[in-house]
Amino acid sequence: MHIWDVTNGARFSTYAIRADEGSGIISLNGGAARHVQVGDLIIVAAFASMSEAEAETFKPNLVYVDGSNTITHTNHSIPTQAA
Repeated sequence: MHIWDVTNGARFSTYAIRADEGSGIISLNGGAARHVQVGDLIIVAAFASMSEAEAETFKPNLVYVDGSNTITHTNHSIPTQAA
């Protein structure tokens, strides 16, 4: 997965370790922990390999959280920027 830190501009790749469901825990360990501080606003992006046929019907899962990492809403379409 990729982590994009909106607060300080850091960009890096790392892996996920499952936390207890509903805990709101998003933590970074090892060297990755040096790139992000508690309270930073981050974007977590995960990727998957798929065939062209699968990609044509794929709907992404976007999850939005509040300051406590509680899910506020989800979406299946990527927002676009108007010109």
